[in-house]
Order: sequence, then structure tokens, then C-alpha cells
Amino acid sequence: MEQQSVVHSTFVVEHSYTSSPEVVFDAFSDPAKKRKWYAERGAFEVDDFQMDFRVGGVDLGRYHFKPGTPVPAGTPIVYDTTYQDIIPNRRIVLAYTVTLAEKRISSSLATFEFLPTAKGTDLIFTEQGAFYEGADGPQIRAAGWKTLLELLAKYLSE
Repeated sequence: MEQQSVVHSTFVVEHSYTSSPEVVFDAFSDPAKKRKWYAERGAFEVDDFQMDFRVGGVDLGRYHFKPGTPVPAGTPIVYDTTYQDIIPNRRIVLAYTVTLAEKRISSSLATFEFLPTAKGTDLIFTEQGAFYEGADGPQIRAAGWKTLLELLAKYLSE
């Protein structure tokens, strides 16, 4: 039997914040705020960041890797997102693809749930992905989202 060409995976990443669901949701919905915690992160330089936060709206993030990462410096990576469902302060559902060095490596459906707690917000992120040949795989993607949600916590505490 040949090696499977697509790996399907579902994973969940949870993070608690001391900010209200409204504040956490705002960090996802406001383009200037999202750019700070999401796009301007450690491993990448931002080439283009466009955001149209509405159902049917499209986000486009074009980046390239900085020196000192496991991927050669200058390698392009593109995130192409379409919003599927938005309930303010409660839920965001989006579909997104990742292209690395002009090769599509994954397609995913992702859900962010913002749950109010006595101390702030519990965010539950669920990704259902198809990871293609030579892709980063679900374990690396889950670790990436964990890092991003930690970056969001740092941003919210500033």
C-alpha cells in the first residue's frame, strides 16, 4: 500500500485569559490589534496583511521566514482565510489554507469559542485539518497555535 497523501487530524488548544470575552474577541476582530499579536510574530516578517472580518470576508497574510528558523530565511508562507461564521464575543469559524514556498501544505476548518468565566475568558480552539505531503503536520500546527494563543495573552496583558 502506498503512503497516505493526506493526513486528517482534529486537535484542540485551550487557553484562559484574564480579559473579558469582549476584549479577547476584539483582539481577533480589529485588524490593527490582530496584526500586532498574530502577524508580527517571531519567526516571520510581514509582507502583506489584509483583513476583512465579516462572514464571507477574506484575510490574506503573506510572510517570509526570518533567519535563525528551521526553514530557510526568505522562504514565503501564505495564509488565506475565509470567515464562515461569526457570533460577536462568542464564536468565530473560518476556513484557511497554508502555502509554503508556493506549495499548498494544508486546508483547515477552525473554530474559536470565547467562553466567559469568573476570571475572564476560556478560549477553545478546534482545528479540523487536511495536511498534505511534506506538510508541517498536526503536531507542529497545534504547537504553533498554542504559541499564538500565548502571544495573545502577552498582548492582552500589556
